[in-house]
Amino acid sequence: MTPEQILAISPRVLTQSQREAYFSDGYILLEKIIGDEWIKKLRDATEEMIERSRKVSKSDTIFDLEPDHRPDAPRLRRVSNPAEHHPVFWDYCTKSVMPDAVADLVGPDVKFHHSKLNFKWKKGGEEVKWHYDISFWPHTNYSPLTVGTYIYDCGMEQGPLGVIPKSQLIEPLLTQYDDQGNWVGCLADRDLAKLDLSKAVYLTGPAGSLTLHNCRTIHGSPRNDSDLGRPLLLYTLTSADAFPYTVNPIKPKHDQAIIRGKRAAFAHHDPRPCLIPPDWSGGYTSIFSLQQKEDAAAARGQTGATM
Repeated sequence: MTPEQILAISPRVLTQSQREAYFSDGYILLEKIIGDEWIKKLRDATEEMIERSRKVSKSDTIFDLEPDHRPDAPRLRRVSNPAEHHPVFWDYCTKSVMPDAVADLVGPDVKFHHSKLNFKWKKGGEEVKWHYDISFWPHTNYSPLTVGTYIYDCGMEQGPLGVIPKSQLIEPLLTQYDDQGNWVGCLADRDLAKLDLSKAVYLTGPAGSLTLHNCRTIHGSPRNDSDLGRPLLLYTLTSADAFPYTVNPIKPKHDQAIIRGKRAAFAHHDPRPCLIPPDWSGGYTSIFSLQQKEDAAAARGQTGATM
């Protein structure tokens, strides 16, 4: 569906001005839209995942760990596919108001792509450099968005999500390869120099707030040097008429599940081209390890090469 077609449908949760702001700016922040009952469930499930990580000594397909992670002092960067590792995370994706808010932005038929639980651990939680999402997992159109749930209050000190307003309108998409053809998962300094980073908006908010940004919106987040950690629960959802044309690097079992509405009879193709990532079929760790250059094989990945 096009933005005009979506806006012509009566919204479920959002106001029309909120929807228009999303399509204009590439993001919106919904403060405290998730109720306390859900937040309590999500906090408990997150704590269970942290406890499980104490038994893990190195990053694997579920847990991406900071280098100094220890059983007595866990430091996670990500839990991949939380929706299939704890039932609360999938229940939240299908039964809460969150996917209804997404339906107001992608159309009434909503499809699941993947989930992740990112952490900014206290006292040095790592930054995420400026990047696009869509070139990690290209689709036939640009409806995919990522919705983040703050399960604790998040201020500037905790390294909140930052977005560049209207960057989803930049044509063509900027590259996330370096000059040697290596995939680095972030924008080059020369391209960042063309952007007015002073206009970045940092999406702080109380627990229960949602951040929603389009797959073409340039975004990142600073380090967390505060005394408080910042978990951010993320779901990437799409219109039902958006279809991926590369391997899903996170390989969730719920991939392409319809969570609102019905399955699409036709694919919608956006004529604007999209950057293709490396061949993820040989494995994928996380944007953290890519950007921090810990995963040498991933950092050397070429389009069409097995990682």
